[in-house]
Amino acid sequence: MNNITISVIIPVYNSEEYLRQCLEGIIRQTMRDIEVICVDDGSTDKSSEMVDEYAKKYPDKVRAFHKENGGEWSARTFGLKKAV
Repeated sequence: MNNITISVIIPVYNSEEYLRQCLEGIIRQTMRDIEVICVDDGSTDKSSEMVDEYAKKYPDKVRAFHKENGGEWSARTFGLKKAV
């Protein structure tokens, strides 16, 4: 993940219904120097497993983090601290 131009931070909380579509849309972008930071904010559905799945499938693009629920602002701030 060198030479990152754009970091996309995705706060995730119980969004399994839409998460796959969101991640697929970002992964298909033509820009190569992009990182996707998924911050699972204590999801109780399968969202947590999904972000891990994408981080494993696309290790050069997607990074998955998990934290206790603190709200969207907390998840975004956490993601900003993890950006390259």
